[in-house]
Amino acid sequence: MLSPMARPAPLLALALACALALPAPPLAAAPAPASWLTGNPADARPARTRPGLFLAGGGGDVEAAWRWFIGCAGGGDIVILRASGADGYNDYLHRRIGGVDSVETLLFRSPEEARDPAALEVIARAEGLFLAGGDQARYVAWWKDGPVGAAINAHLRAGKPLGGSSAGLAVLGEYHFPALRDTVTSATALRDPFAPAVTLGSGFIAAPALAGILTDSHFAARQRLGRLVVFLARLRADGAPASLAGLGIDEATALCVEPDGTGEVFTEKEGRVWLVEAPEPPRTLAPGRPLEQTGVRVTGIGPGSRLDLPARRVTGPALRQVFAASGGRITETPP
Repeated sequence: MLSPMARPAPLLALALACALALPAPPLAAAPAPASWLTGNPADARPARTRPGLFLAGGGGDVEAAWRWFIGCAGGGDIVILRASGADGYNDYLHRRIGGVDSVETLLFRSPEEARDPAALEVIARAEGLFLAGGDQARYVAWWKDGPVGAAINAHLRAGKPLGGSSAGLAVLGEYHFPALRDTVTSATALRDPFAPAVTLGSGFIAAPALAGILTDSHFAARQRLGRLVVFLARLRADGAPASLAGLGIDEATALCVEPDGTGEVFTEKEGRVWLVEAPEPPRTLAPGRPLEQTGVRVTGIGPGSRLDLPARRVTGPALRQVFAASGGRITETPP
């Protein structure tokens, strides 16, 4: 006779077998970003697209630059990527500027939404991708090493145009200021190049024309030359190549870069693009001490100029200046 302790064993085995036979509960789907579509919902499939980089300084759109970008996309489907805001580009591009099959905005509100398969498919089908302004810290934290970052780079490798404005511009270069501890002013960075807010990164977006480039927006309006010089000094000290340069873009101004790396400036407010180079090593670059740097070359690039990014050469510059950083300030010096 079985002992009382052994009698429930068949029932237990039967219960375990039934449990194992039940299907596993479905995995929770990734939450989807908010989205707005204006225009044709079908995939456009234009006959031709071509590479191009649309670098906008923020603080106002530039219609001529947008028309150039839409031309690069073959008038196909434009997708706007953002992590704040709403659908402001949809009507502007589809109805005011025109010439596009559709405009779709994807608003990512969490890192989880950046894994949504449907959103990634929208990005994959886009003829033109544009990173809106907002908070580049979210772009770096949520997109850089995940599916969205991979999709942006796949878009570039496919020979399709990419653009960005303000925060979107800030992450397009090989090197970037991710603002992980909020923004930083020129005054703070010049006083202490190792201040906590001076955060730098690389390895996000691999646009060949922007190799060795750090991009910055709202340049003249927010007096960002000093902090860009600090960024370059820090990156060079960390092993960046000698060809490293900064590219500051003014508000309501854009640089449109062709597949060969040459760029043209478009502006609504007489803005400029600024090529910043610091070939000389800093005299002082240490925590808690002001940057001491001479020989900073700044070339102003206007609508009548032509920039060759790979060669770091400007034809017909608007002006050329030389600056030095000392005592927490940056001042122009004789050439």
